[in-house]
Amino acid sequence: MKRFASGFAALLFTASAFAADPASDAKVTHDKTGFFVHLDIARQLSSTDTYGQCGVVPAQLRYLDHQNREHVLDYKVQAIGCPSEN
Repeated sequence: MKRFASGFAALLFTASAFAADPASDAKVTHDKTGFFVHLDIARQLSSTDTYGQCGVVPAQLRYLDHQNREHVLDYKVQAIGCPSEN
């Protein structure tokens, strides 16, 4: 679990955000990834399941902040489903 958490944090720092169409998601805030990003997560709505995928893959985290506003964070993560990994 520590390995996953540290890998997730490292990828948040190095990932780039995907462009969003503001007309389609008017009430959803698209967070940008970068160094020292503060995420105000009150409740997680969904996250991408990367099981069974191999390599660096795009992922998405949807969550509500403490003011009940929905946020989307796009990032890249090292998938854990590669058969050659220990």
